[in-house]
Amino acid sequence: MVLGILGGKRSKRIKNVISQHRGELSRKQMDGLSRPSAIRQTKQKIHVEIVNKLLGVVNMQHMLFSDNLRNQLAQAGLRGRGVVPAYISTQILMAIAGGIGTIIMLGLMKNFPYPGFMKFVFAAGGAVVGFYLPKLLLANTVQKRQTEMTKVFPDCLDLLVICVESGLGVEAAFSRVTGEIIEQSPTLATELGLLSAELAYLGDRRQAYQNFTARTGMPSAKALSTALIQSEQYGTPVGVALKVLAQEKRDERMSAAEKKAASLPAKLTVPMIIFFLPVLFVVVIGPAYLQIAGRE
Repeated sequence: MVLGILGGKRSKRIKNVISQHRGELSRKQMDGLSRPSAIRQTKQKIHVEIVNKLLGVVNMQHMLFSDNLRNQLAQAGLRGRGVVPAYISTQILMAIAGGIGTIIMLGLMKNFPYPGFMKFVFAAGGAVVGFYLPKLLLANTVQKRQTEMTKVFPDCLDLLVICVESGLGVEAAFSRVTGEIIEQSPTLATELGLLSAELAYLGDRRQAYQNFTARTGMPSAKALSTALIQSEQYGTPVGVALKVLAQEKRDERMSAAEKKAASLPAKLTVPMIIFFLPVLFVVVIGPAYLQIAGRE
């Protein structure tokens, strides 16, 4: 009962994300038809004006328009117009908080064993740590999401093969697979739903596949996008390309599992030495020692 409720909430949330993305794509198309580009650029500048001025002080405006940073945020599941300014603002605020917090902590120390100017050096170190802390958290989030998607990706390809060979189109196949893998991987289901929406609204299908690769950052997603692009470009059957790719990813998953199994004995060596050998020595030598001590 509880699992059903949680699954329903998760499915509803994913559908809301996909519906919102569809609305944004539709709104962009309408804006492109009815508004000149100068007005859109002005609105974008107003949206990031505060952060842009702040970055202008430290000559870091390029971060605001960095495609690499935007892709990293998308890979962490952070989307929207304001995610890049919010992330940069968080880095700056964390740097300021780290520097001020370090100075306060050092000021509360009664006996500081270093010269006075070293407080500013430690404060600078605290500011650097605070600046890079959001980046570390972002990288950790990206890695967790990619690990989750990688585990389910071969099964997703198998479902795509079944859908395509049964006569569904690519967009319909992605939509169907999205509903089937929500329980196994909500993250991958969301990304496939966004891909289905972009295939329906974007005129350039290649761009939709490239966006999917950039949002996930996985080699498997890049291989899928490349296979679909080449299939449409050269007219090869999509089902055949997906079947070959699915078999390749299943083999890679099996190879990774075998590699983990092969490395298990080496990983167990240290725990066995620390925990098993002392107990074994006690069991083997203990009785003999007690007999010798009893005779004396």
